[in-house]
Amino acid sequence: MRQASICKAGALSLGAAGLALALVVSSIPHAHAQEDGASKILKAMSDYVASQKTISVTYDSDIEVVTSTLQKIQFTSSGQVQLSRPDKLRATRTGGYRDVEVVFDGKLVTVNDKDTKNYAQIDAGGTADQLIDVLREKNGVVAPGADLLLPNVFDVMMADVVEGAVIGKGVIDGVECDHLAFRNVETDWQIWIESGARPIPRKYVITSKGVGEAPQYTLRIKEWKTDLPADAFAFRPEQSAKKLALGELGDIDEVPYGVANTGAKK
Repeated sequence: MRQASICKAGALSLGAAGLALALVVSSIPHAHAQEDGASKILKAMSDYVASQKTISVTYDSDIEVVTSTLQKIQFTSSGQVQLSRPDKLRATRTGGYRDVEVVFDGKLVTVNDKDTKNYAQIDAGGTADQLIDVLREKNGVVAPGADLLLPNVFDVMMADVVEGAVIGKGVIDGVECDHLAFRNVETDWQIWIESGARPIPRKYVITSKGVGEAPQYTLRIKEWKTDLPADAFAFRPEQSAKKLALGELGDIDEVPYGVANTGAKK
């Protein structure tokens, strides 16, 4: 969810100054009130999401890259995340370059590259939450959009925050939301949370401050349901599909290989 960035020397000194300023500002009572208010709304979202046993969401995502000639290019994908706590997950992502899904039925995790009709499977136990971390940290596979559905999303997102604020209200797909903004050393991030009795995340933006041109990652949650089909977590490969080792699947990222630095990521 947080992305380390490569900083130029000048940017590094500005980043250190910015951090010092943030620490000074955080000592002002108004700033404390702002951060407390933002944290309270984010915690309410985290608690609400964690209370949902089953979740099905659709989303759009944009990831920006900066080329060697400093041109900013944006790549867009859509997908769905289905979750049944504690140990079932399906996440899909369809873009202009990749069509990928990850399926976890509680015992087996499948990474399916629909473009090549190749897939890989590994034995996996534990919870869906643990699986998300294992896939990302050990195998470089991201279950898109799934981070925001973790039961401990508040702790994960707030781990290195140095400043937070309630910006005000915003409207996402006709729904009024609370607009929050947070900062850490390497990134700025914003989140729009539906106001009222159903505080679900509606939009999430991460801006990388340490990469030139400050590329962004944006996630927009469109549809949020709590009902799932009976076969939501069953994987049935196509007859012509080929099973490979996970390391043999090749590049399944949403950005074409070798394009440029992606900066902030989910």
